[in-house]
Formats: sequence, structure tokens, C-alpha cells
Amino acid sequence: MSEDKKDIALSQQEAVSGIRWNESGLLPAVIQDARTLEVLMFAYMNPESLQRSLTSGQTWFWSRSRSELWHKGGTSGNTQAITSIHYDCDSDTLLVKVVPEGPACHTGENSCFFREIPLDSPATVTDTAGNAVNAAEAESGRFAVLGELERVIAEREVNRPEGAYTTYLFDKGVDKILKKVGEEASETIIAAKNKDNAELRLEVSDLIYHLLVLLQERKLPLDEILEELSARHERPRRD
Repeated sequence: MSEDKKDIALSQQEAVSGIRWNESGLLPAVIQDARTLEVLMFAYMNPESLQRSLTSGQTWFWSRSRSELWHKGGTSGNTQAITSIHYDCDSDTLLVKVVPEGPACHTGENSCFFREIPLDSPATVTDTAGNAVNAAEAESGRFAVLGELERVIAEREVNRPEGAYTTYLFDKGVDKILKKVGEEASETIIAAKNKDNAELRLEVSDLIYHLLVLLQERKLPLDEILEELSARHERPRRD
């Protein structure tokens, strides 16, 4: 852990004691998919539901309409495994990152935020071909395949469908996975040395896939890799 992170790292008890509950003793909680970063839902927690979330590793909330605790997915099975909980600079809102076991919305939609208000002039960005495209669509779609691939790989590990290559890798174990990572890394190097971008595209795709399988085998979420890259990007330079 860096010195900067040590300065802001708090124990669970210290972090919870610093939370500013509203006048009703509640705290807004934004729930986000840890793999795709999609915002899934918004709910409220009280001290007891937060403690149950911390203890169980799954999301618990306070229902304002029913005035009772509710375990997300307790009835439907669409539970949410918590990977991290952050609170904002004012200590009055939570960001809960989860791995969902099913849709977050009672309608069956993956996210409760599936209805959009059209903008008159949405922001645009320039794509690699020099064309102006919708910024929100470009950002959400650019890396969405990684989150989807991570999800499929995780399902393969649990269900082990017969004949699937991913099933074969998990059945053989970490040594086989590591061997494939090494092979694909070597083939990536060769393609780059040969200045063959078509081949390089294929080999890098194979390498990324096998790295995702390795991360799943080690139970290391891709989100933690992205957070590490983000932290390195934000870290002050010393040169």
C-alpha cells in the first residue's frame, strides 16, 4: 500500500463512525456492478442494514415504504456480493460495488436505470476514424465486452458446460491456465516482432482472454486491476 493510501486508510469501525446519517437515520446507497461499472440501483441503508451488509458480504437495505430491513435477492435469488464500499467526501452517501447474481431491477432489467431522457445536444467525442460519436455510447460500449467476458467466464467456472474450452481450462487447473498465458504472451511478442498487426490483434485477444480466466481462477476481480491502473495514473510523478 502506498503512503498516500495509508494516510486515508481507516478501520471498519472508524469508517462507519464517521458516516453522517440523515435526519431519518438513513444513508443513500448507489449500487454499481464491480465488473462493468454500470449503476444498478439506488436504495437506503440504516446502521443495522449497513452492519448486516458488512457482516454477510451481501447487500441489505432499509425499506422506507415497508419500514423494515430487506435482503436484496433474499426472495428472488438475485443477490449482490459486495466487493467494496466507499463513502463520499461529505460522508453522507455510499458507493457499493457488487457482483450481481441476477437483475437488480424488479422489472427484470439488469439496472433500475434503464429509462433515458433524451438530450437536445448530447456531448460527442471523436472516434479513431475521426467521426463525432455520442460520448456516453462510446464510453459505455468501449470496454463493455471485457465485463461481459468476465461474467461469462465466471459462469463457466460454476456451471462447467461440457465441451466448452473455458470448462477445460478450469478442469485442468491453474498450471494449465498459466501455461496458456505464457504461450499466448510469447505468440504476442512474435506477432509484434514480425510487425503483423492482423496477427497481433488475434494474439492479444487470446492473451486477454486467458488472463481473465486466470483472474477468475484466483478470484481477483478485473475491477481491482482497473483500480490499480487508475491509482498509478493518479499517483504524482517523482521525476
